[in-house]
Amino acid sequence: MESSAVENQRGPAGVLLLNLGGPEFLKDVRPFLYNLFSDPDIIRIRNEALRKSLAWLVATLRQGRSRALYRQIGGGSPLRRITEGQARALHDRLVDRDCPARTYVGMRCWKPTIDEALNRILRDGIRRLVVLPLFPQYSFTTTGSCINYIRSSPATARLQSEILYVEAWHREPLYIEAVAGSIRKSLAEFPPEEAGQVHLLYSAHSIPERYIAEGDPYLVQTRQTVESVQERLEAGMPHTLAFQSKVGPVKWLGPPTDRVIEELGRRGVRRVLVIPISFVSDHIETLQEIDIAYRELARKSGIRSFHRAPSLNLDPKFIDALADITVRALS
Repeated sequence: MESSAVENQRGPAGVLLLNLGGPEFLKDVRPFLYNLFSDPDIIRIRNEALRKSLAWLVATLRQGRSRALYRQIGGGSPLRRITEGQARALHDRLVDRDCPARTYVGMRCWKPTIDEALNRILRDGIRRLVVLPLFPQYSFTTTGSCINYIRSSPATARLQSEILYVEAWHREPLYIEAVAGSIRKSLAEFPPEEAGQVHLLYSAHSIPERYIAEGDPYLVQTRQTVESVQERLEAGMPHTLAFQSKVGPVKWLGPPTDRVIEELGRRGVRRVLVIPISFVSDHIETLQEIDIAYRELARKSGIRSFHRAPSLNLDPKFIDALADITVRALS
């Protein structure tokens, strides 16, 4: 059923968009890092006191370097602004489809917090709630963390809502088409005679390898996303999947994006397009790590043309994909 009758019969509906969040100002960097590294689904240390002590130490040691990186992109993350824009756009799209639902934003490691969002949902009397993490591929560290937190939150216990969890949408057709469209748009920026010589470098956020051994489906789903996107592009375009943003001494998923860039340079590849495949919004990993650090590395490696496909952000097709997911959940 795709109509306002859903709301009339079962009470008002809502959609909670979830993300990890990011520091909006330089003063937020240390507390954000503490929240991130004290998350038991990210740093899997069962002893809470030990985990929080480690988080305090890591946040204290990393804050200076992290602040320097955020200065390079204007002094803070745009993730909250972009996510709230996505929520507004999704609301409007659902109204257009006669499937009205109020939209909310909750950040696992920053503001507005998930609890703040849940309290607003409670005040608004939402009867059916779609929980939609903005991570296409499921991982313990992202979707798993957010959903575990919601299920354990005292605020959730007070809700009089049917909660509908969306856990993965890595092959959602309009999402795949939005990514493919972003790639096509970027390929058009290369001279026509060079378009067939561009190497597509899909870059996803890395996670510790042992999580995969423990059953995390992130690697399989990320590969499936890349396969689905490639099927919509011109056949035969060379491509590589790599992983970025490694933190700490444990073994992480590879190959690392920076090493792949160096290897492409050694092989004589001169044109590279990076696609941030596990990110749907701009933040530090796209704006600084790819656009600044990797671009400079590419130049030093002999790559003459280095571009990044735009993040989906408020791409209309991407918003349509979120609307499709929501309508299907409510139906």
